[in-house]
Amino acid sequence: MRLLFVVLSFLLLAGCVPPSQNQVRMENDLEQMKRRLAQLEVQKSETSQTEKAGGETQQRQLAELLAGLDNLRVEIQSVNGRIDDLGRDNRAVTDELQLIKDDMGLQLSSLSNRVVELEEQTANQAVIITPSGSAEKKPEPVVTAEQLYQNGVDLIRNQKKFVEGRDILESFSKKYPKHDLYVNSLYWIGESFYGEKQYESAILQFQDVISKYPSNAKAPAAMLKQALAFNALGDGENARTTMQQLLETYPDSPQAPPAKNYLKSN
Repeated sequence: MRLLFVVLSFLLLAGCVPPSQNQVRMENDLEQMKRRLAQLEVQKSETSQTEKAGGETQQRQLAELLAGLDNLRVEIQSVNGRIDDLGRDNRAVTDELQLIKDDMGLQLSSLSNRVVELEEQTANQAVIITPSGSAEKKPEPVVTAEQLYQNGVDLIRNQKKFVEGRDILESFSKKYPKHDLYVNSLYWIGESFYGEKQYESAILQFQDVISKYPSNAKAPAAMLKQALAFNALGDGENARTTMQQLLETYPDSPQAPPAKNYLKSN
């Protein structure tokens, strides 16, 4: 604006003064100023366009940046999704590993039990190497009183090996006279005689239980079997007498109903 004022001032002065060399010079200066003004206008326009282009560039860069941020957010969400999937996969793998671990634990336990069984089965076959280098059989494992008794009863009751079972029970009764199963062993010795149809020996053995241990649970059982031994010998009178005594002495015993049935039918 100041430049325009100066130019107008020069024009007014030029109108009042006759043309001269100075006027010509001023006119030249004016032309130069016009050219400079035109150049300034061009520069201003270019500057404005440049600023506008720069703003568009910034907007474009901002838009690209926002687009990049959006893409980054998408990538982050994708990564988080993969992380979640990986976590689920890890949990699934962990669960599967736990199942495998449990299964292996069961298998290990089963194998351990099997090893124990095999060790027990081969215990009697194992040998010991003496310092001299000779081999000798490993000592037999100690058999408890209960095992000894059960072995004898099993031979008599289940395997019908009366002699073998009786030998074991006689050994038991001699070795453990104070044991709770002592009276039971005497009863089963009588059963072994009965099984061999040695009825006289069975009667005497059962009588030993009846007379010496009348309060024992095996006493009514011995009395019932004694009566049946009499019956097997054809001695019906002693058989009936023994059955009657059983009902009188042990009316609530498990052997009382069979005794009643016998008396009804004989």
